[in-house]
Amino acid sequence: ACYRLLCSLLIPALFLSGILCVCLVVLLWGIRLWIQQRKKRLTLAGIDGKRPLLVAFFHPYCNAGGGGERVLWCAIRTLQKKYRNITCVVYTGDRDATGEEIVEGAFRRFNIKLTHPVKFVFLEKRYLVEASLYPHFTLLGQSLGSVFLGWEALLKCVPDIYIDSMGYAFTLPLFKYLGGCRVGCYVHYPTISTDMLSVVRNQDTRFNNAAFITSNPLFSKFKLVYYYFFAFMYGLVGSCSDAIMVNSSWTLNHILSLWRAGACTSVVYPPCDVQTFLDIPLEEEKSTNDYSIVSVSQFRPEKDHPLQIRAFAKLLKEKRLGQQPSLKLILIGGCRNQQDEERVNNLKHLCEELGVSNNVRFRINIPFEELKKHLAEATIGLHTMWNEHFGIGVVECMAAGTVILAHNSGGPKLDIVVPYEGCITGFLAENVDNYADTMAYILSLSPEKRLEIRENARRSVHRFSDQHFEETFLLSVEPLFK
Repeated sequence: ACYRLLCSLLIPALFLSGILCVCLVVLLWGIRLWIQQRKKRLTLAGIDGKRPLLVAFFHPYCNAGGGGERVLWCAIRTLQKKYRNITCVVYTGDRDATGEEIVEGAFRRFNIKLTHPVKFVFLEKRYLVEASLYPHFTLLGQSLGSVFLGWEALLKCVPDIYIDSMGYAFTLPLFKYLGGCRVGCYVHYPTISTDMLSVVRNQDTRFNNAAFITSNPLFSKFKLVYYYFFAFMYGLVGSCSDAIMVNSSWTLNHILSLWRAGACTSVVYPPCDVQTFLDIPLEEEKSTNDYSIVSVSQFRPEKDHPLQIRAFAKLLKEKRLGQQPSLKLILIGGCRNQQDEERVNNLKHLCEELGVSNNVRFRINIPFEELKKHLAEATIGLHTMWNEHFGIGVVECMAAGTVILAHNSGGPKLDIVVPYEGCITGFLAENVDNYADTMAYILSLSPEKRLEIRENARRSVHRFSDQHFEETFLLSVEPLFK
């Protein structure tokens, strides 16, 4: 009787599931056909009668002014130089600026001039990918939000080639299977990594793993299951990409383990405008009592600016260098929104608490020429992000001739601050004490010794030039243009 009851329930359930699956496939196929028809209506022929190839970049924060944006504009410039009959499109949520202002901003901040116009598709639902909208389950919330934002982008413009240049991997299957596009991506930072899993597994407290979770074994186990589920989904969506570019050895290791698509994955170091910084004359330091320590990074929580300020305060308090009172820390970075501005205000309050306000300067959204000036005058370049995926600011500091002090992890450890021809190129540290001690050590070196380190660093950064990026980028995206 039980067997008959089970069969009577199971067979209709399987039949119903089959019908639903068929309906879903038919629906998705119908949407794809509708999108293709829409694409034909919206596209126009080019100058020579041929329809230009539409190459779209998904970059909701293209006006942010960070390292990721430099990659975007260099990639567009590279494609414009290589391919004649293409139109580059940027999906952006920066509705507070015109297309002309965005392009002008790219030139002002990065010294990048495009050879042809760019089409901007302005998205209205960028708030769906804001972390502040999802106080809990942030990774999942932002990823699902990116799908809806991607759908808006797809409806407004259907490209031939789609490149996610900001890390929204969940948009890839949308454009590939519904949009019928060839899809590629440039991964600056894996949305989830095995390092993040180990942080939760080991119950470490960090900015993305709150203390109330680490102190509760049940919450930690639940978050670990959630992270493993998300990692599985992230692997599925990422593996559908036709061309995968990663920015460092550290990112490569994580993407290979999560996406398992080694055949189409390659390292493309981000383009750093090293030549502009190398043009700064590298001279032996003149006898001076003025030393500046410069940090270049956006004001985001993972950049860990509080560590810089605390280490600097410790340096001033315990390692004061005899008759050298004029030691200043200059924090240079971009503010994208109100949350970033609030973060800067909190950092200023921290400076007041530690009594170092008179020695710390904040320079926000500054033009490129001013950035060059600060780096040219600095003695130490400072970087404190744990597991920084690459670190364009680190390369810029080294090219400009500062003695770099970066975090002993991620891209700086594996790719950048590594010996060059057996010679030291900079220093690595991990905590407040390490940073304070190492800064004191660098300042205690003779000018001749510092000059030697600076020269080694400069020679090592040519592999991060715009020219090297262009060559490796074109090789990686070539399958998308066949």
